[in-house]
Amino acid sequence: MTHVRTPGPHAHLDDVKTGPGGAMTDEVGVITGDLTVATDTLADGRAVVLVQYKDADEWYALTGGPVPVPSGGIEDLHAAVLDRVRAGGGARVPDGSGEASA
Repeated sequence: MTHVRTPGPHAHLDDVKTGPGGAMTDEVGVITGDLTVATDTLADGRAVVLVQYKDADEWYALTGGPVPVPSGGIEDLHAAVLDRVRAGGGARVPDGSGEASA
C-alpha cells in the first residue's frame, strides 16, 4: 500500500454517509458507510481529496486526484466531492473543470 498523506491544518473536513456503491479509493477500492472527507491544496496548487472511515486513523486517496483547483476555489471542489460521495456509485474526485456535480 502506498503511503497517503494526512490532511493539512487548512483542509476542508466534513463527515458524510456514502450513497449506494460508496466511494472509490486508490488504495483499497470502494469504501462505504460513515466517512470523513478532507479536501486539501497541495504545494503545487492542485487539490487532493482524502477519505477515512469516521474516527479511523488511516486516510485513503479518493480516486481521480490530484486535480487542478476549479475557478470557484477549493470550497467548490469540496462541496462537489461531498455531493458525489453522498450519491455513491463509486464516487471519484471531479476533474477540476469547474463542474459542481456529477
